[in-house]
Amino acid sequence: MGLLPENKKKVLIIDDEASVRESLQLLLGRRYSVEIAENGEVGLHMLRQMSGVHGGNDGSGEDLPDLVLLDVMMPGVDGIEMLKQIRSNYSSIPVIMVTASKTVRTVVQAMKIGAVDYLNKPFDVEELLERIDDTLNRAEAEQTRQRVVYAPTAARPSVTPVEGDLGSVVGQHPVMRDLYAKVEQLAKRDTTVLITGESGTGKEMIAREIHRLSRRGDGPFVALNCAAIPESLIESELFGHEKGAFTHAVERRLGHFELADQGTLFLDEIGELSLPVQVKMLRFLQDQEFYRVGRSKPIRVDVRILAATNRSLETAIQEGRFRQDLYYRINVVSMDIPPLRARIEDVRALAEHFIRKLSPMYGGRLPKLVPDALEVLQSYSWPGNVRELENVVESVLALGSADQITAQDLPARLRTARSSGDIKEEVVAGNVPFEEAERAFETELILKALRKTNFVQTRAAELLGISRRILKYKMDKLGIKEEGSTEDSAE
Repeated sequence: MGLLPENKKKVLIIDDEASVRESLQLLLGRRYSVEIAENGEVGLHMLRQMSGVHGGNDGSGEDLPDLVLLDVMMPGVDGIEMLKQIRSNYSSIPVIMVTASKTVRTVVQAMKIGAVDYLNKPFDVEELLERIDDTLNRAEAEQTRQRVVYAPTAARPSVTPVEGDLGSVVGQHPVMRDLYAKVEQLAKRDTTVLITGESGTGKEMIAREIHRLSRRGDGPFVALNCAAIPESLIESELFGHEKGAFTHAVERRLGHFELADQGTLFLDEIGELSLPVQVKMLRFLQDQEFYRVGRSKPIRVDVRILAATNRSLETAIQEGRFRQDLYYRINVVSMDIPPLRARIEDVRALAEHFIRKLSPMYGGRLPKLVPDALEVLQSYSWPGNVRELENVVESVLALGSADQITAQDLPARLRTARSSGDIKEEVVAGNVPFEEAERAFETELILKALRKTNFVQTRAAELLGISRRILKYKMDKLGIKEEGSTEDSAE
């Protein structure tokens, strides 16, 4: 094996389809160091060579891959047997299974054996890259934690308590310290938890950490964004369906409840569930059983439910959009994640964390934040919270090449996002161009209207007294995305 490109993670692809191997190698080659194997036997041989020990080792060999993408259906040593070998001999290597839709029942077995995730063929490119990045970051975070010895909660050291992929819970603010302690406490129980907070604060990261520290940590963690699934499909996604249950149901499909058996099911934006689906969710929480669509016999699974929302469920109850009895079931314990503007002291730690996390993707540079850049970051209100900060850091790394990050390297919207009074004074003094101030005011107004209406553009346009078409035009011009983050438009 030759020397790896500096700071590049190594990904081993094991798939018997040449076209899949070639596509993945081309797709991932710019970001990772990629090795390929055409079947399970070759894959095992390569792992033995990489480990430097013919019979394998515990996965600590320096030349071993950081991640394996493993096909399920292969001749000879199939994906399940290959997964068992990797878990037995190279236990620290995370494995993502790649499966055709007809093998979905195998996914449950793979997750129980130790696969960290799975993807269906044909896969979405952006989703694939996101899953790989997420898995590699969590693996690095786990290695970091294993090297850290924590003091008792009341006497934690002054270093960042949680590192790695859990960027949303990096920091030393007292509220976050209390949050860490609550995560550790809740991990010891199977209590249903409702996690609240604005978009981008890191609700899923908290849920993953509760799962990782719990007795279910070796089981699957299955996440579903209820707002991203059409109402007509959400029941099938949650509970699965039988072949012929409805039009286009050409085969039996396992739902997220079955995929999460012996593990944790995370339901993000649970307030978006329709009332009929809420009834079925309530039944599961009461009886620990459910029915697949088109099936008359109940199915029992052992699943812990963690739920999250970025809006008030109490208001939804008053408006008749959410069942009060379901609310009490999911809100046995609540956790509220503060917005980034409420813990602005953590911005520096978060920014430096994201620089380290994203550095391998952009040449391995670790630029330093100079004081004027830090002042801008800490003066911004961060409507997109931690997610927006990560996007800002990535854009700076992608566009810059120096060993320092100055205020001028940051997006214009951050530099101009000050109080109205301050900007007016600076415009009059000639320090801020009128166009930049106008852009900042317009961005702030639109974001406030969008957040007030939960990003329903028609309602936001009504508040602003403009048409939805004009609102969409301005959002595109100002680089305002639908979820609330912004990006600099081309000048």
